[in-house]
Amino acid sequence: MFVRLIFLLIFIILPLVELFLLLAFAWLTESLFWTLLLVIVTGLLGYLLTRSQGLRIYHRIQSELSVGKVPTDALLDGMMVFLAGAFLLTPGILTDLAGFSLLIPWSRGYYRRLILSWFRSRFSWRHVVGGYSSPSGFNHQQSDFSTGAELDESVVEGTVVEADELDDDA
Repeated sequence: MFVRLIFLLIFIILPLVELFLLLAFAWLTESLFWTLLLVIVTGLLGYLLTRSQGLRIYHRIQSELSVGKVPTDALLDGMMVFLAGAFLLTPGILTDLAGFSLLIPWSRGYYRRLILSWFRSRFSWRHVVGGYSSPSGFNHQQSDFSTGAELDESVVEGTVVEADELDDDA
């Protein structure tokens, strides 16, 4: 049901609102020319800004990957710039405002924080403790991956076996 409501909003209600706003703009300016010019100029400007922002983000992703960092923020920015391009290529006043707001870097930071907080509230993070061993059997790394803290290597779990129990088994 929720998906149907989203599709209704995106494909029926939003275009009707956009058409109403464009007609209202044409009526206020008393010119169809200025309305068409607005649609064309915002489309071209959106294309140019999306292209430049997209290239900048692409280079940022490449540089973060080259130093071994996961480019989470840059990937989210890339997703938002892609969405901004789609909004700006769609004729309309509301979609243009949404698209331009996604192209402004400081507003993308605000949207990024909203998206990350939404993900954190929807998904639970698991507490994972682990390490790995070499063929010799020694633990090379043991850390708490949820906090990144090193674990105390002096603590060893095991079972005590008395020497006389070993002799009885033999």
